[in-house]
Amino acid sequence: MIIIYIVHLLIYSIAVYLVSKFTKLISIKDFKTAVLFSIVVGIVNTVIKPIFLILTFPITIITFGIFLIFINGLMLMISSVFFKDIKIKGCFSAALASILISVIVYILELFIIV
Repeated sequence: MIIIYIVHLLIYSIAVYLVSKFTKLISIKDFKTAVLFSIVVGIVNTVIKPIFLILTFPITIITFGIFLIFINGLMLMISSVFFKDIKIKGCFSAALASILISVIVYILELFIIV
């Protein structure tokens, strides 16, 4: 069971690192920082994201779920506060980075059957 979490953590870390290397949306120093950032994002998504989901539920319903992209970007921005080596340009950059990270994670998980 723990192996599955480690594999998912590494997949997310690879996705974050690739987005940082191929775009200017997010800037990460090295892969080690990407792994630590992925751990913090997981913790933030577990602890803080449910609160934001409840508070923004009406907006999410009105926008047919599109507002969730900005919530995911906000979670990236909150997580980046804990690192001096990670820079995110703004809210829209974080939202676009979250979309790209999700797409890369999806593609990588297609190749790795867990």
